[in-house]
Amino acid sequence: ALAIDQASSEILFEKNANVALPIASITKLMTGFVVVSAKQDMNEVLTVDEADVDRHKFTSSRLRVGARMTRGDLLHIALMSSENRAAAALGRNYPGGIQAFVAAMNAKARELGMHDTRYVDSSGLSSSNVSSARDLARLVKVAYNEPLLREYSTDPKSIVEASGRPMMFNNTNYLVALPDWNIGLQKTG
Repeated sequence: ALAIDQASSEILFEKNANVALPIASITKLMTGFVVVSAKQDMNEVLTVDEADVDRHKFTSSRLRVGARMTRGDLLHIALMSSENRAAAALGRNYPGGIQAFVAAMNAKARELGMHDTRYVDSSGLSSSNVSSARDLARLVKVAYNEPLLREYSTDPKSIVEASGRPMMFNNTNYLVALPDWNIGLQKTG
């Protein structure tokens, strides 16, 4: 665990902050950061493919194979609703494909000084995606400076279009909808 004052960077609490553990869907925060950092076209229409289906944990998805969505909408529901097929499609549609995307995630982690971090997929379904609380604090600090990541991760709900069909998605973190909480960036995992 690690709690930091955002304004001063003062450590308020820490316990085993350098221990690398599986981070599950918090992985999608780095997925979003890589997509935004690469300045990929958010209006480009991508197609959910059979390769995006979770064959690891067999999680369900409301996105059908063949669904066509903008990169921006895929990023939105990956961050807000932790949509695994959306995160997989984002990685697969990176120049060089998913392997290049995962390499970019790991390169970005090294660039940020995240020495306890390793990524193997873009969704967080693999327990081999690991990080420490200290490393995740570094990621949150830089991701917070990306307005699109703040907006998409903290929307309580949103309607996106899949193949022209409107679909409502909700945030996996109910705290973003509570008026007493001022959450600037989040990702459940």
